[in-house]
Amino acid sequence: MSTNEKQEFIEVDEYDAKCPSCGASIKFHPASGKLVCPYCHHTEEIPNAELEADLEIDELDFHQAEARSSFRWGAEKKIVICDACAAELVYDALEVANVCPYCGSNHVMEIKDDHSIAPNGIIPFQLTLEQANENFQKWIKGRWFAPNEARQSAKAEAFTGIYLPYWTFDTKTASQYTATYGRRRTVYDKDGKPQTVTDWYRTRGFYQEFIDDHLVLASTRYDAHILSKVEPFYLTNARPYQKEYLHGFVAERYSIGLDDGWKIAKNEIHHYLESQITQHILWKHRAHVVKNLRFSTVHSDITYKHLMLPLWLSTFRYRDKVYQFMVNGQTGKVGGEYPISPIKVTITIFILLLFVLLGYFFFMENSY
Repeated sequence: MSTNEKQEFIEVDEYDAKCPSCGASIKFHPASGKLVCPYCHHTEEIPNAELEADLEIDELDFHQAEARSSFRWGAEKKIVICDACAAELVYDALEVANVCPYCGSNHVMEIKDDHSIAPNGIIPFQLTLEQANENFQKWIKGRWFAPNEARQSAKAEAFTGIYLPYWTFDTKTASQYTATYGRRRTVYDKDGKPQTVTDWYRTRGFYQEFIDDHLVLASTRYDAHILSKVEPFYLTNARPYQKEYLHGFVAERYSIGLDDGWKIAKNEIHHYLESQITQHILWKHRAHVVKNLRFSTVHSDITYKHLMLPLWLSTFRYRDKVYQFMVNGQTGKVGGEYPISPIKVTITIFILLLFVLLGYFFFMENSY
């Protein structure tokens, strides 16, 4: 172990649901929404699952939260002794759920301590591993710019089902703005040729909007670009958090804390409001263009939720290079990296240029 790596032995509040028939660990089964034994197929209901399916997740007051910090986990590790086979397992400090590689037992550990915020909502997996693989095959076959060999033969390596931590924020926004807007009109020169001119006007005003469930990833470990490709998640389907949904999956605690999460959200909301205020000015003044927009926003009644959202992670290999992809565990949407065929790109550019040239010659012939 390197000198920079910190390893700690900890006692964990560990929970593992056992099958009453054969004693194996039972796992959450996305297709049925129940706990199922993979060996004897014994099935158990998740307590209060049907009663809580339609409950709304509580919005928590942002300013009253006590644990607000981010976590810099570095290379910290924790050692867990499996209570089923006594194997000594080394887990990443961020992990709060995993499966013993020796006996298959579930390890669901305490997800909250005195310095962190427990999740209050979860979207359970709705897509099985088999369905995730089917969606990947459809996705890769639909990548036209990928080499034909990759589209036909790409095979996903082992899938990992993981719950990632997210924050959602609600806020009332009130924005004061100033801007210049322009209205275009057509005038004619002395030769009778039409020209477009723009008349400019100053404006100021007030814009309000309620932002509902603005989503922020609370982890720094995953490719945000790929994650954006598999969104959205339908947050209205979130349920009150229950640890039974974690059985058979990996789950990660947050590393981006509440305050840092709000900074990210506020910046993204600012860019969103910039677009909304621009559209508001265009509509209000029947304008064609807006420039020099300046605005300041006051946020009030800020609330948050801490959610665990489901993803299938995997990779595939093509010509000794590994490509990462993800599958949304709720919707099945796939996003990721894939190889690009230079020949297909060249052919596409050539065809586009050909169409542009044909369009130009057609226009020139009809202009005389």
